[in-house]
Amino acid sequence: MGAQASIDDETFSQLLETVSRFTREKLIPNERRVEDEDDIPVEIVQAMRELGLFGLSIPDEFGGLGLTMSQEVQVVMELCRASLAFRSLIGTNVGIGAQGIVMDGTDEQKRDYLPGLASGEMIASFALTEPDVGSDAGSIRTSARRDGDDFIINGTKRFITNAPRASVFTLMARTNPDEKGAAGVTAFLVPADTKGITLGKHDKKMGQRGTRTCDVVFDDARIPASAIIGGPERLNQGFKTAMKVLDRGRIHVSAMAIGSAQRMLDEALNYAIERRQFGQPICDFQLIQAMLADSQTEIMAARSLMFTAAETQDRLGAAVMEASCSKLFATEMAGRVADRAVQIHGGAGYMAESAIEHLYRDIRLLRIYEGTSQIQQLLIARNLIKRRKAEGV
Repeated sequence: MGAQASIDDETFSQLLETVSRFTREKLIPNERRVEDEDDIPVEIVQAMRELGLFGLSIPDEFGGLGLTMSQEVQVVMELCRASLAFRSLIGTNVGIGAQGIVMDGTDEQKRDYLPGLASGEMIASFALTEPDVGSDAGSIRTSARRDGDDFIINGTKRFITNAPRASVFTLMARTNPDEKGAAGVTAFLVPADTKGITLGKHDKKMGQRGTRTCDVVFDDARIPASAIIGGPERLNQGFKTAMKVLDRGRIHVSAMAIGSAQRMLDEALNYAIERRQFGQPICDFQLIQAMLADSQTEIMAARSLMFTAAETQDRLGAAVMEASCSKLFATEMAGRVADRAVQIHGGAGYMAESAIEHLYRDIRLLRIYEGTSQIQQLLIARNLIKRRKAEGV
């Protein structure tokens, strides 16, 4: 069964309103600054800590808010009405960086890391992707060679979100060189100050400026066997942890897509009401109305699908196919809404001064990370086939 909420409905409603107001009054007005400086202002980082945003999904016993998945997605939708870079700052603590500890960590690992991650004083970073390993996550080459009671790590991880800010890496490395697939992979907790770790140059990206990503290079980095997530008995079980983390994260990404799509629809609607052509507001033109209507319909459909996946995750502790369906539809939907929003703005939407321009660039990544749309299609089909065969057909 999934975790229960640690805050009541009234308290949660107050949190949601606070996040909504914070997004409107603090984050959106600072979007241009983040774009120009390619970083998030320190005062906003501190404000996000004070709101408890780094600990949304971390249990309250470790200082987090302990939200259910159904609650978490509502907060994320509000937060993602602003530039996705703001969400990225907290995203690895809320999701892929810390959830491996929450789900499979030992009691000691939880005590050591979760309070700092919940407060935002520590940042967790998820080190899975490699130069030659993206969608084919089972082909990890980064090695973890046994040396007495330790492991020696060698390899390079790529596009690692929040790596320059990280206090700890959730690292996936191959501990069984004879096993070429997922079965030979182990999940480790590696402190960022471990000798032998170096960071590559800051990646310059199409969108989500302010999000910090770079290569992480491990050169004979030595860590104890106790750094295995879940303890030494979970040797070669890391891929299972990674997949559980990613399944949950896909519901979170769905909320990101929906929040951003709603912001773009709001911008497009306001512009259509204000902009005049041929002596009347362009919102009076039926072809503009069609684009607005299609966008609203798809956003509502994505919300329903996302909440179904979130409720399944809360109820069963897993929602593999539901999460993939939600991420596939929501992120593809957001791309269509973004395109319509630019079209409604016309030339103004193509100018860098327009909020739509950077939102359009930001949202493109959602169809790629935490499983591309094509990977989601494969996962959905495989689960359909598996379920039907289980029924004896």
